[in-house]
Amino acid sequence: LHKTMYVLFLLFQILGAVILGFGIWILADKTSFIAVLQMSSPSLKTGAYILIGVGALTMLMGFLGCLGAVNEIRCLLGLYFTCLMIILLTQIAAALVIYFQKETLKVELSDIVADLIENYDPSDEEKRNLQDAWDYVQTQIACCGWTGAKEWENNEILRNKSNAEYPCSCSNRSKDLVEGGGFCTLEDLVNGTATYADWPVHEQGCMDGVEQWLKDNLGIILGVCTGVAVVELLGMILSISLCKNIHSEDYTKVPKS
Repeated sequence: LHKTMYVLFLLFQILGAVILGFGIWILADKTSFIAVLQMSSPSLKTGAYILIGVGALTMLMGFLGCLGAVNEIRCLLGLYFTCLMIILLTQIAAALVIYFQKETLKVELSDIVADLIENYDPSDEEKRNLQDAWDYVQTQIACCGWTGAKEWENNEILRNKSNAEYPCSCSNRSKDLVEGGGFCTLEDLVNGTATYADWPVHEQGCMDGVEQWLKDNLGIILGVCTGVAVVELLGMILSISLCKNIHSEDYTKVPKS
């Protein structure tokens, strides 16, 4: 039983480090869709700090649990069990909130991207990181806008130029992608005006690409979450078993009168 507990405590140290690293990555990432979210949505940034806290707590609990098992300290094993239960219940609550609020989150996400597209300005240095991250998303997923290229017609700069330019990161031509971001000039323009239908850009919106990525990786995500929950449950069961074991041993050591 003790050996099994040591293995679980080691797993919790690794698990805590992974959660902690994931939270730090969300805050530090500047070149992906995560960057767009964390720079635009306070809720994701708060979530990243929570992940960092949970990761650090998990590592601490792994250490305390190991210390309790080695020295057979019941209060540490009890504390380990309690914290594991709180972490597990928090994870379940977070999953339920995400599931039942998914439509609200989807609307919030659409608003974030729509605002980003409308105010996209390559000369704005203050928003450079956010805009570079969105350009990276459009290039990597081969998409344009959130629901489609038409959203870019709402961009103030493109509207003032009668849509004679288009976002380079949306382009389906390799020579435009060399630019990486900003706007490219439309060739063979008739009457000096155009619509999104005249742009050489991808037809798919990024929402479809992100949803497809989630569908493709849903099995992996669910598998990881289930694995984490199983490890936590095993830790709780074994810590209680060890507590009872220590309690029983204490009684056997009591001298008979």
